[in-house]
Amino acid sequence: MNLVRAGALALLSLAFAMPLSAQTPAWPDPVKGIRMVIGFPPGQTSSLMGRPIAAKLQEVLKVPVVFEHRPGANGAIATEQIARAEPDGSVILLGTAGTHVTAVHLVKDLRYDPVKDFAPIIASIEPVTCLVAHPSLPVKDIEGLIAYAKANPGKLSYASTGVGSVFHLTGELFNEKAGVDIAHVPYKGTDGAINDLIAGHVQLAYTALSTAGPHVESGAARMLAILAPRRFSKLPDVASISETLPAFQKPSTWFGFFAPKATP
Repeated sequence: MNLVRAGALALLSLAFAMPLSAQTPAWPDPVKGIRMVIGFPPGQTSSLMGRPIAAKLQEVLKVPVVFEHRPGANGAIATEQIARAEPDGSVILLGTAGTHVTAVHLVKDLRYDPVKDFAPIIASIEPVTCLVAHPSLPVKDIEGLIAYAKANPGKLSYASTGVGSVFHLTGELFNEKAGVDIAHVPYKGTDGAINDLIAGHVQLAYTALSTAGPHVESGAARMLAILAPRRFSKLPDVASISETLPAFQKPSTWFGFFAPKATP
């Protein structure tokens, strides 16, 4: 949560750092307020980041600030809508590496330009991510998972937050570097993916630590690795995936705030 607070403070600092000229309309508009939009369904990760920042902006700016989910097409639908919105400061996009990096390479007819169509505001957070397993899977680490997957081809599947999402790419990268074939099962958001893991419908899930942590603590899921080059300082006993697969380079999972282009 310290990183979330840092993101909120940084965003708030921008609100106070921008002087208004005599020709610039007053901002924020007390009637329109501000809509903060994310192109994914409700989930623990987005709620931990977006809702506290929206609440703090509302408290400080004294106008309504609404946090809104507009899921679809791995975030592309909402992102396109925000790209075409009025550049008057009444709408802010909580964008991701999926909406602003990987979509360019994975969507044939992307209907927005992630660079030209947006005014970037500030980077917010890069969540700590991990690979978790259902407790029934007889593996405790990455080395054991690779051995099991090779000995049991076609028996394992992993959950992600959608086709083309960062977690989908993470799973396929793991397959490539580990020399295994673990099937991909896409979901519309983090909650669906982790819930089906807990229910045993899939054996593995790539997800944020904030999502998986409570289920690992309760014993409903087993942590196999942190998806980073080094161990996470707050979980020193959990291995980094790179300790077993040095060639594995996790795709970035950053979140950041954007406004439509030409927003002052």
